[in-house]
Amino acid sequence: MTSGSKIGAALCILALACSANASAPDATDALIGQLGRPAPARTAFAEARFMQVLDRPLVVSGELAWLGGDTLERHVQKPHEETARIAQGKVSQQREGKGERSFSLERAPQLKVLVDSFVALLGGDASRLRKAFAIARRGDVHGAWSLTLTPRDLAVARTVASIRIDGEGREARCMWMQEADGDVAVDLLGDLAAKMPAAPTREALATLCKGG
Repeated sequence: MTSGSKIGAALCILALACSANASAPDATDALIGQLGRPAPARTAFAEARFMQVLDRPLVVSGELAWLGGDTLERHVQKPHEETARIAQGKVSQQREGKGERSFSLERAPQLKVLVDSFVALLGGDASRLRKAFAIARRGDVHGAWSLTLTPRDLAVARTVASIRIDGEGREARCMWMQEADGDVAVDLLGDLAAKMPAAPTREALATLCKGG
């Protein structure tokens, strides 16, 4: 996965029935509509990235922000200061002690699709989101749910295999990004971010996402 795609997929975290059948759009679209928030929308996050080349996951935490339109920002506060921002068709990254790096979204069409789609998710626009992803929904009688997004574009799918958002009621709790190369990034959102274990495992994070 390219560094630009990783930045975009992480920013897109703002995104922020009892079957996994995507053929019931009414309830799914209603859920997506409920997830929409007026800009500016900010939330705490903690991310564990499980990479096949590392024995332990990489863990970072900070704040995610959707500032309206196509402007997304991810501010990492621990273990170092770093800010990534997408605005006006450009991606920029500033890390503590280093100069700013930037590039145009036109150079990364897959990232542009991801950004456009997750702006639709943040805005509660289900029809726009469906243009880029096949959406499958699961839910239970207690109000917990999950949305699994599978890219329709083959070029995007070569980078991101699927994205799953777990939540309850009108709140997203976690996002799981399954990368095509086998790596997985798990983000805990909002109040749940403070519960990121010091040495996270996928099993422990799955339990937290389910409310355990």
